[in-house]
Amino acid sequence: MRHHDLLILGAGSGNAVLDDRFADLDVAVVSAGPFGGTCLNAGCIPSKMLVATADVADTVRDAGRHDVDARLREVRWPDVRERVFGRLDAAAAEGEQGRRDAPGTTVYRGTARFTGPRRITVDTADGPVELTADRMVVAAGGRPVVPPVVADSGLPYQTSDTVMRLPERPEHLVVLGGGYVAAELAHVFDSAGSRITVVEQEERLLGQQDETVSAAFTEAVRGRWDLRLGRELTAVTGRPGDLRLTLDDGTELRADTLLVAVGRRPNSDLLDLDRAGIATGEDGRITVDAQLRTTADGVWALGDIATPVPLKHVANREARIVAHNLLHPGRERAMDYAAVPSAVFTHPQVARVGLTERQAREQGLDVAVAVHRYADVAYGWALEETEGFCKVLADRRTGRLLGAHLLGPQAATLVQPLVVALATGMTARELAEGPLWIHPALTEVVENALLDLPVPED
Repeated sequence: MRHHDLLILGAGSGNAVLDDRFADLDVAVVSAGPFGGTCLNAGCIPSKMLVATADVADTVRDAGRHDVDARLREVRWPDVRERVFGRLDAAAAEGEQGRRDAPGTTVYRGTARFTGPRRITVDTADGPVELTADRMVVAAGGRPVVPPVVADSGLPYQTSDTVMRLPERPEHLVVLGGGYVAAELAHVFDSAGSRITVVEQEERLLGQQDETVSAAFTEAVRGRWDLRLGRELTAVTGRPGDLRLTLDDGTELRADTLLVAVGRRPNSDLLDLDRAGIATGEDGRITVDAQLRTTADGVWALGDIATPVPLKHVANREARIVAHNLLHPGRERAMDYAAVPSAVFTHPQVARVGLTERQAREQGLDVAVAVHRYADVAYGWALEETEGFCKVLADRRTGRLLGAHLLGPQAATLVQPLVVALATGMTARELAEGPLWIHPALTEVVENALLDLPVPED
């Protein structure tokens, strides 16, 4: 049995805990998958590299709106795939080698499970290895949810872990699910030339977004994708490459590829956490306090296996919090989830921070709402943009910002000043009238939405 000062379980955001401040410790990093975790290998980074390619293709297709005659000949999917994963696979390998080369660090590759308090078994290629540690960080991530109707069919399907590595683009891709993963990957393959059908049990796509955004996005893609909303998948039959998908209304869809994008779940059920005294909630997430400590002494947790907001930028912040708390016992910092932004890199792009209008009203808040369209600012004219808008919510009495929601070009960038405002407690008027806003930059859509709010003057 090998003992370490510190053991990190997971090589995604968990690996980010370590820096030069830990150089004097005997550290173990344990991972079943490649270094970089989901984000680098099967999530945010490859998907955004593919989205960037999709956006280029869409720009060519839409060039006529700017009186430019252009024709898209082909998206060379095998070349795109090789460019993306040739780079990212090398980065994962370099990350692992860099960690192996770090003084005082041992890397164990294999699946792990707890066998007692701060004690695990790792099933490596050379056989099981028993490890103990004074302190541990559990950052073992999550995985896609696959409904039994698909898993039990015996027929092939894709998830976000696999679909981006397909050697050829599908001819007809059926996407099961209507959330952010479904929306981004539908955009990628639609722009690459696949025919897209989306099957979603809710009546709108992106149902977790503000209702105005969800409704607008659903209408924006209705003409490009075949939407089967309010429907459930009841059977998967046929054969590989010729799938027959039966919906609850009796409709049968035929497609060569099925992408399952109905959500993700934490990997906590794979680790025998109960043997370590590590509690989990009903949703499977490891229970942590504000300092990200678990119910087991000397064990912290972060990332998708524990966080209430499974996003990479959240996990990165959690890693910094855990690193500080490991190094400074008695002077721990707390994680703050009060103003977490998110974005959906689809077409049109979506971004948000804070409460939706429905959430604000359900909390009994007196909400002031303003919506300003991209088409009503000068750079919106330049873009010939007709769909985009910025929606802001504030407390009608105090003017304090409660939430912000954008749909349209550059939404993920435009939301950032609103994130700062929510995080620092600024009012809508303070943000609108304090700093100068560049004219005619697209940020004017945010400025004008703030000015449109019926709230008191500061």
